[in-house]
Amino acid sequence: MNKTRINYFLIFLSIIVFGILSRKIPFIPLWIGDFLYAVMIYFLVRIFFPSKKFWFVILLSLFICYCIEFLQLYQAKWIIDLRKTLLGRYVLGQGFLWSDLLAYTFGISLTFIIEKSFLKYYNNESRFRIKQQK
Repeated sequence: MNKTRINYFLIFLSIIVFGILSRKIPFIPLWIGDFLYAVMIYFLVRIFFPSKKFWFVILLSLFICYCIEFLQLYQAKWIIDLRKTLLGRYVLGQGFLWSDLLAYTFGISLTFIIEKSFLKYYNNESRFRIKQQK
């Protein structure tokens, strides 16, 4: 596993912790958990596809989030029972909300902008250090 994947994995784990905490603290709005869920999915996709173009990562992340949200409309007994478990509730959610789609879109978009800005800054810093060493 290369360094980039390890970094993405550590961010992924941190987002899971923040997401769970956001549901436990009463004054944090519920949409923050959905926002963080989308950020988590974004970094999960990044773990598996660290060198893919940003548009691929954005579209795949949105596709996964939207599919999971629309899956909440499916109400078979087996999936309802699965949603009653802790892991099922965290991964599959409880009920469909259009506002969740907005939170997912906002979360992935903001994450993309931050990551792109960070990488631009990091690349500029790397070039600066290389010029100084010459």
